[in-house]
Amino acid sequence: MRKIIDWIDERIPMTATYNKHVGQYPAPKNFNFWYYFGSLAMLVLVNQLLTGVWLTMNYVPTAEGAFASVEYIMRDVEFGWLLRYMHSTGASAFFVVVYMHMFRGMMYGSYQKPRELLWIFGMLIFLILMAEAFMGYLLPWGQMSYWGAQVIISLFGAIPVIGDDLTLWIRGDYVVSGATLNRFFALHVIALPLVLVVLVFLHIIALHEVGSNNPDGIEVKKNKGPDGWPVDAIPFHPYYTVKDIMGVAGFLIIFCYVLFFMPEGGGYFLERPNFEAANPLKTPEHIAPVWYFTPFYAILRAIPDKLLGVVGMGAAIGVLFVLPWLDRCKVKSIRYRSMLHRVNLSQFVVCFIILGYLGAVPATPTLTLLARICTLGYFGFFVLLFVYSKNEKCKPLPERVTG
Repeated sequence: MRKIIDWIDERIPMTATYNKHVGQYPAPKNFNFWYYFGSLAMLVLVNQLLTGVWLTMNYVPTAEGAFASVEYIMRDVEFGWLLRYMHSTGASAFFVVVYMHMFRGMMYGSYQKPRELLWIFGMLIFLILMAEAFMGYLLPWGQMSYWGAQVIISLFGAIPVIGDDLTLWIRGDYVVSGATLNRFFALHVIALPLVLVVLVFLHIIALHEVGSNNPDGIEVKKNKGPDGWPVDAIPFHPYYTVKDIMGVAGFLIIFCYVLFFMPEGGGYFLERPNFEAANPLKTPEHIAPVWYFTPFYAILRAIPDKLLGVVGMGAAIGVLFVLPWLDRCKVKSIRYRSMLHRVNLSQFVVCFIILGYLGAVPATPTLTLLARICTLGYFGFFVLLFVYSKNEKCKPLPERVTG
């Protein structure tokens, strides 16, 4: 075995790469619960890729055969129901994990210098993930798939000058049809997963180049011992591989419970109308996107003008890209930031959760008013952060990580 490894190492730096990124990667010794979600995101990504490959073996990407092929997978393919539910539940699990991962980054300032590019790669992953989920949502060709795609694609028509042509280009037809299904299938199965895997690779490379952040927001690489090893770091393997295995075990218990006992998630993971074949002549009573899109959908509905609504929805995602330059504070972690920052971040999270609920229920005048208030709270977080962060009064940072 040693000779085989040496033979490979002469041709590709396998051992050196393993040591740099796993075996001898210096990870801060004070990682906590919030640091599980990076490895869990990798786990769910692998689940989505593998189950997706198996599902495509029996899926028919045509308007005539798509819904029937999904029913065939569920009823006649051996363990097809399990694969389908692993994929659909996995999509929701992916967004749960990614949202928690992003929140941890915001809480501990993991987007600040020198990790701006790392944050941008992460946001690009989030953007591609949203596109991937939207494309995949059409594929079952159920009522909510069809009409949800119809509503979202039509939003591009609000763009001046190019809107109508852009909408026609995305659909590939004058209405959502088999042509739309075919191109969404190609993007969902081939193009976007390739982009996603490349971005994940770049995200990890960028992370290991600048080093991991930690709950104290202290750069562990600055304080090294005589041997050159950071005094507040431990090797990623075996310490954090064991820790992540514990996190994976806990995650799988919850994931399997949902998978086997409530795979539809009470109508949030798989909506009831989606168990009916797509019918262009029958509009569902209430059209809403899947839960992980609902905060942004609520922002869209909260703004009365269609074009401004589309701009607001896009800005809600776009503003996250410039977060490293909006936060001008030198202190990263919320542990040492001011009470104002803690309150601001807390109201942002509350507004995001409320918007998620409001986007999933029918709009009423009262709920629309609440959505507008929460939209102001959402964008207000970034405005206030830019204003107070430069002169923020923070607690003194410890010289070393506190555990």
